[in-house]
Amino acid sequence: MHNPYRKGLHYFAQTVAAATIFLIIAGALVTSNDAGLSVPDWPLSHGQLMPEMVGGVFYEHGHRMVATTIGLLTIVLNLWLWKAESRAWVRRLGLIALAAVIAQGILGGVTVLFFLPTPVSVLHAVLAQLFFCLVVTLALLLSPGWTDLSWPFSQVGRGAWNSGGSELRLALLCTAAVLCQLVLGAMLRHSGSVNGTKGAVLITSALLAHLMGALVVTGVIVFMSLLFIKRVGDRGIIRLVYLTLGLLVTQLFLGLGAYLVRIDWVNQVQPSMEKVLITASHVAVGALLLATSLLLTLRISRHAALKDHESVLVAL
Repeated sequence: MHNPYRKGLHYFAQTVAAATIFLIIAGALVTSNDAGLSVPDWPLSHGQLMPEMVGGVFYEHGHRMVATTIGLLTIVLNLWLWKAESRAWVRRLGLIALAAVIAQGILGGVTVLFFLPTPVSVLHAVLAQLFFCLVVTLALLLSPGWTDLSWPFSQVGRGAWNSGGSELRLALLCTAAVLCQLVLGAMLRHSGSVNGTKGAVLITSALLAHLMGALVVTGVIVFMSLLFIKRVGDRGIIRLVYLTLGLLVTQLFLGLGAYLVRIDWVNQVQPSMEKVLITASHVAVGALLLATSLLLTLRISRHAALKDHESVLVAL
């Protein structure tokens, strides 16, 4: 069945993905400003739909407003998908994204009602990254050149695994490594407290794990990039490789800045805006690095799957 390209739907999916990055930044600003409990109730804020936006309430309630907007956009995206998208597996992917954003909202409420428990806060942060990956994938699948992908990822994956070789395995390893590093980063970010102030001190084990993870991610990305630049002739893939390298370098510098900021944090009553922006940017660039790694993996998967499909047709 032919599945035509729908420009409006594609642009709307891109809008949802871009808005999700803004949501991730808004969430990072809540943690960086220690504003998680500035609004102690949920789903209302101080018993109101719209409290006075002052102090930490600006960040916490603002985060809730952005999250609600993303939820509404995801509902609209799903309605549009079910009306215009002929590929059932793409529509199901949209439903998974909707379930993820609903679960994300519930987790956000749980973190407040139970006074920011570290495991729930970490899960909340990681699910945000996974939701971002889902909407980025949807935007890719709705883009020109991908609407003709009529078979589901399960079939693409089998064909790609047979034909992708070391390139696909490296891309998958890179994406998995970045995701694990983001989990470690969330654990470091949400652990430690001084007089109830979350994130004021560093837990040595979490810090060492995050540093080791950074070394692993750097090694994997550099090795993968050198291999791809040498072997892969697809310009789109090479552009993604260079983008991944650029984001990696940016993230390493931001990580160093976030560490230097954090060790001085305990001596301050309130962090400066410059320091807040460094830590929030570190979270946002991490999300972009994960999404870029995922896009690279999907691009290689499709390229390899098409080669496998063509070889089958030739054999027939």
